[in-house]
Amino acid sequence: MTHYSSSDLKNMERFYRGNLINSVTGYKSANLLATRSINGIDNLSIFSSVTHLGSDPAMFTFIQRPLGHGVGHTYQNLKETGVITLNHIQLDLVNKAHQSSAKYPESTSEFEALNIEKISRDGIQAPFVKMAAIQVAATYESEYFLKENNCILVLCKITDIFFNEGIQSEDGWLNLEKAGSIAVNGLDGYATGTVQKRLRYARVGDDISEIEL
Repeated sequence: MTHYSSSDLKNMERFYRGNLINSVTGYKSANLLATRSINGIDNLSIFSSVTHLGSDPAMFTFIQRPLGHGVGHTYQNLKETGVITLNHIQLDLVNKAHQSSAKYPESTSEFEALNIEKISRDGIQAPFVKMAAIQVAATYESEYFLKENNCILVLCKITDIFFNEGIQSEDGWLNLEKAGSIAVNGLDGYATGTVQKRLRYARVGDDISEIEL
């Protein structure tokens, strides 16, 4: 078994280390976060750091890298307008979604530059990705500065959820395989998921049982 110590990690070439560390924790969600600036310019960028935070209230988080090392238009727009949308990525959209990580100028909308069709909904300031099977609108809630790496943990409160018919079970669960949602392995490895089984809530003394897909 290959072994890397902390000193090995510290002395690794930057991109080699980045590829290793970004993949060692497992598959991550891949989402397009969309915002609209106070000047009316729509922004779209792929994020692999979106994480479920809680269901009541319904919230998610994402990580904003140090502002001196990235464009940060998503974060800037969210702070100024308070509104953001989360859009799942399907396989047909992967190439364009990946390209959205490029550092486009503030005056450029990635929707237009990458020819990604958007839709607007009444009462929600930020746009949505039209072809996304699952779309979420949220508002800025709070943030926490992470002194350990100068990143910002951004908390967003979910206000609206939209998704295609036929992907939700009777108990509320969304089948991401049916939705075609992709995951990311590391920084650049995109994967589709196959749901093998669902298991019922675990209780001490109870046998494990499956939930029908």
